[in-house]
Order: sequence, then C-alpha cells, then structure tokens
Amino acid sequence: MNASATGQPLPVVVVGAGPIGLAAAARLLERGIEPLVLEAGPSAGTAVRGWAHVRLFSPWAEVVDPAAEKLLAPTGWIRPEGAAYPSGGDWVERYLQPLADTLGERVRYGAAVTGIARAGRDRIVDSGREEQPFTVHVEFTDGREERVLARAVVDASGTWSTPNPLGANGLPALGERAAGDRISYRIPDLRDPAVRARFAGGRTAVVGTGASAFTALAQLADLAEEADGTHAVWVLRRGITGSTYGGGEADELPARGALGLRARAAVENGHATALTGFRTAAVEARGEQLVLVAEDGRRSEPVDRVVVLTGLRPDLSFLSEVRLGLDERLQAPTALAPLIDPNQHSCGTVYPHGANELAHPEKDVYLVGMKSYGRAPTFLAMTGYEQVRSVAAALAGDHEAAARVELTLPETGVCGGAGLFDEPDAAQGGGGCCSTAPAGPQLIALGTTAPGSSCSPAGGGC
Repeated sequence: MNASATGQPLPVVVVGAGPIGLAAAARLLERGIEPLVLEAGPSAGTAVRGWAHVRLFSPWAEVVDPAAEKLLAPTGWIRPEGAAYPSGGDWVERYLQPLADTLGERVRYGAAVTGIARAGRDRIVDSGREEQPFTVHVEFTDGREERVLARAVVDASGTWSTPNPLGANGLPALGERAAGDRISYRIPDLRDPAVRARFAGGRTAVVGTGASAFTALAQLADLAEEADGTHAVWVLRRGITGSTYGGGEADELPARGALGLRARAAVENGHATALTGFRTAAVEARGEQLVLVAEDGRRSEPVDRVVVLTGLRPDLSFLSEVRLGLDERLQAPTALAPLIDPNQHSCGTVYPHGANELAHPEKDVYLVGMKSYGRAPTFLAMTGYEQVRSVAAALAGDHEAAARVELTLPETGVCGGAGLFDEPDAAQGGGGCCSTAPAGPQLIALGTTAPGSSCSPAGGGC
C-alpha cells in the first residue's frame, strides 16, 4: 500500500537529519519520491554539532552529496572550496543546515522515532505483511505522540547516541557508572576555556585506538606544551606495532594519515604514555583520582579524567517489530558485514555497496550511513552518499541503477593479516588485504564479489 486514505502517495520516512539522512532526502526527491525526515534533535546535524570542534579528514569535495548540491544551487548557495577541510561546525553551518532549510517542511525537528512496524502486524505475522504500509511512532519534545504512515523507511539515525563503554568485554566496567562525573565518551573541546581548565595540568587516560583517540592525544599534547603537568595515559587493548598509528604518508586521505603521526609524536615527545595490552575490567576511586584495573590485574597510574573513545554501536530498540537481517557480531546487514569485519580485515578500503547489501528480510527497510556499519569502524561520508543513491534508485524501481556504482574509496595505507584486530602482541605485516586493491575507479555490480579484497580507525569519522 503506497497511498494514504486521501489518495496521496505515502512518503518515505528518513530517520535522522544528519549528512546521510539529508542526502537520502535529496536523492529521493531527485527520483520523484516524497521524503519525510524525522530528527530527534532541534536542528540539522545534531550529532555533528556534538563534535563541531573536530576537523574532518575528508575535504569539502568529498562531503557534499551531488544531489544535495543540485537542490541547493537555485537558492544561491555557494559550494565551499573543495580542497579545504571543514570542521564539524563548518559542515553543519555551511552545508547541512542550508540543505535542511531547502527541504523545508519535509524535515521535522524534535521528532524522536520510538517504534517502527508494519501497520496492524507485529514481527510474527506473515499474512498480508508486505501489502501493509509502515507505521512510524513519533514522540515530540512537547510530549505529543503521532503515528506516521510510510511506504518505506530509511534509518540514517547513526550511532552517536550510543558510544561503547570502557569495559573491554562490551559491558560497562565495574565502577564505570559510579565514576561517570569523571568519564566522558567524546573528544574534549579544548577550545572552550572551561573545558581547557579542567584538563590543563592533569593526567587524562585516553582509551581507544582510532581517529578519535588520535585527535584527543594530539590535542592534549598541544595543551601540554602550554600547561605544565598535562599528560595523557594512552590505554590500548593491543601492543604498539607498525600499524598502530595508521597509514601515515601512505594514507590516501592525507589529513587522516597526519592525525596518526601527531598521536605518535605525542608519545615520542613524552606527552603521552602508552599502556598496552590493557583490557579494562574495573574503575577504582583513589581520592579525587581514578585507577583503571585490567582483566589481568594490572593497574594504571592514577588519573584525573578518563576519555573513552572505543567506538560506537547502533540503537536498534525502535526497530524491534521489523524483521532485520543483522550479522551476529557487528550488528550490520548480513551481506555488508563480511566487507567491513575488523576480525577479517585491518586495512582501509571498503568496496562500494548499496541497496542489495543493505536489504533486510523486511522489504523496503534500509539502515544506511554509520548505522549500517553496526559496530564496525571507519565510515566515510561518500560511502553513505553512495548507499542512499542506490537505495533511492531501488525504491524508484530502477534496479539497474541501484546495482551499479562507480566509486573508489581511499585506502588507509594500513595493511595486516586477518584476526589481528585485538591481539596485544601480534606483529602486523604480510598477508595484507590492501595489496590486491584495484587501481582507478571501478564499475562494480553490487551483490557480486568485488575485485581484490575489501577491508575496513575505530570511532568512525569522515
């Protein structure tokens, strides 16, 4: 059922007004399909605003969706210089919010999606299931509730609201909640004088090994140059190897490679101490400070604060009544998971994918953007833009376009064998999956085996 009781076509509901959700709306409009974007926050790019102080390692040329640019062009919007690197704040103010404004009433703010189901069918019922529209339950900030009927659902709500905990087993470490006033899960904004004062002169444990951890280490090292006593304790679950700091000069995104080199300099210059092979099991209070306790009984030195940057995970709670096909480890779509599984790959290239890989047993439900990666790291904006282009084509019935993509994603320059993602002392080298990556743009039929091997810094990013 694709029409409402009034005979008007039902919209495609897009959950989230972030970069991928807004690009999905633009792509749907390009296909003549009406989108309705539901955003829990008060404005476009709510999650991105949460890291407004962080600079992207993709330039403007790679973080503006082509269909969105076409939508913006008649408004007098001026595209930022392509080679420049925006901060999260720049991305919102110069692109995401103008795009949302152009979409107008198709974007509704303060609209939290609390449930999605087939109208009149819970997840058990087979009879007549695909003929029913989706019913999307929405709760607004003023307490109102509403049910919205939709012909399809594109969930681009991301993973920002559900960071991984400190505990190495995926659960909060003992004492983690009790010490919550001294533990944060975001990169601190050291431009803010109040935040800067809290970190200056203190010892901070930074937990994680991806781009977010590199950023925090680099910024704390800069602060240490100005404020005596400032020091970072870098907590890693594995040892330091040749690939720990990323691809450096071999990274095809230079800003991403430079970030790893800055983290390395923080350690080599004495502004950070690495605590390796450390899997946190508990947090203990020691006066005004905290001590991290590893599963093997080792203890960290006392620190004043802990910054946990161990990645993110999807919130699947409002999808409990639709039939999802998710990998049991990554919580990513089952066809996509092998392409991005860090247990199998430690390099940076993920081959293009779209509607075929993102499909679920429940027809016309798609998880896109960061959420499509489940718990896997390293998501690039242009990956999401290609996803929603393919999904919009599929929803329009253009399956040929949905299955054909021309896109080459940049490699990290980090290569290693399978199964080394969390081995403390394993040497990484040889058997690298990046070595067989094809050169130049590739025309790839989605749903088939891509040429070469496809591989997946924790914490995601653009």
